[in-house]
Amino acid sequence: MDMTQVLPDSWQAWLGDEFEQPYMQALREFLAREKAARKVVYPHSSDWFRAFELTPLDQVKIVMLGQDPYHGPGQAHGLCFSVRPEVRTPPSLVNIYKELAQDVGFQPVNHGHLESWARQGVLLLNTSLTVEHGNAGSHRGQGWETFTDKAIATVSAKAPPSVFLLWGSHARAKKSLVDTSRHLILESPHPSPLSAYRGFFGNHHFSRANAFLKEHGREPVNWQLPDTP
Repeated sequence: MDMTQVLPDSWQAWLGDEFEQPYMQALREFLAREKAARKVVYPHSSDWFRAFELTPLDQVKIVMLGQDPYHGPGQAHGLCFSVRPEVRTPPSLVNIYKELAQDVGFQPVNHGHLESWARQGVLLLNTSLTVEHGNAGSHRGQGWETFTDKAIATVSAKAPPSVFLLWGSHARAKKSLVDTSRHLILESPHPSPLSAYRGFFGNHHFSRANAFLKEHGREPVNWQLPDTP
């Protein structure tokens, strides 16, 4: 596929040149080999840049960082932590909902589809944009991280004052890409069942993020998801 035709215009001016870089050519070749070997890759190529499509650069308010897309059938659709409406809500997202309930009075929903957040300016970005079926981490180190690091740095340099939610050591490693004189970094353990009780619960990141946005004259995020996505 021609990746340059998929990236939305609002990001193209800042990230378009990345597609000409040697690392991106190597990534294309890697993905072509995966396809030739008949491996199943998630999400579908039409969703690789979905986070960028739904959240234009000038509308970014919050950056939420994940690692890989989900690697089960029908789950991943290009937004970190989010799954398609008919798919069971994953454990980490269940814990995010629990913290939202405690923090901002979030009411439970029976789905894990987060597009409404993305359309409000929450960039739901995985650091690797593809993964092999059933093989977590299988596409790490192939080039995606170079591209998404550039995206994070672009938000830092070009977006209005925003909040970076860095959960877990993988996300927290990206701190150096963010200009903290303009943006707010909120960090904690990851919301996964293995670590949520070590400090994710009770972090109040959602209310704190909205408070920062208000302080900078920006519309806060309505974290409440619709009952039916």
